[in-house]
Amino acid sequence: MDGRTVELADGTRARISMLAEPTACAAPAALDFARKALLDKEVRVSSITPGEVSLALPDGTDYALLAVQYGFLRTSGVDGGPLVEAESKAAKAKLGLWAQGDCPTSTSTTAAPPPAPCIVVYRITNQWPGAFQADVTIRNVSGALVEGWTVRWRFADGETVSQLWNGTVSQSGAEVSVTNAGYNALIVKDGSVTFGFNGSATGPSSPPSSFSVNGAACTTG
Repeated sequence: MDGRTVELADGTRARISMLAEPTACAAPAALDFARKALLDKEVRVSSITPGEVSLALPDGTDYALLAVQYGFLRTSGVDGGPLVEAESKAAKAKLGLWAQGDCPTSTSTTAAPPPAPCIVVYRITNQWPGAFQADVTIRNVSGALVEGWTVRWRFADGETVSQLWNGTVSQSGAEVSVTNAGYNALIVKDGSVTFGFNGSATGPSSPPSSFSVNGAACTTG
């Protein structure tokens, strides 16, 4: 099935003891080796742990030892003995997977999140008891032309927008949505647009923590 999993003649599938799962880059070679060594061969099967087996080839050679000796697979759960010695020799001789210097030891990877397509800078330009004034700049870093935009954010301290220029505003509770005016709908690559507004507040106002443009989360600047 792969370098360390076999299907016996009776249909039983079992994992070969003391072998580690092959990494993605080593798996094809491990499978090819397993097929050549085991397929259609009469091997002796022994088992101590349920679901795991040891295989002896027709000449008596232990399959796990042979796979490790030629560098097709690594050991797992072994502290010493012939398998560890064979793995050490294969590594020093750079056999099989050991010849692949960039071969990962784990098949799990974490993909880096894609960069945000926009940067929003929210700046409070003036503040007085019960009111404040702010500017919002949207920068397009998506690498594509933006044809029409809507920026959204959430106020945290009960603020409301009372007057806005260079856009059209709607607000429902703490949620604010601002859509472009007819003359500033386009934002070229690496370009920006700015709008401003007057707002009401019951206390000191602070910048919102997050913004989105056309549904995509933006970096705050």
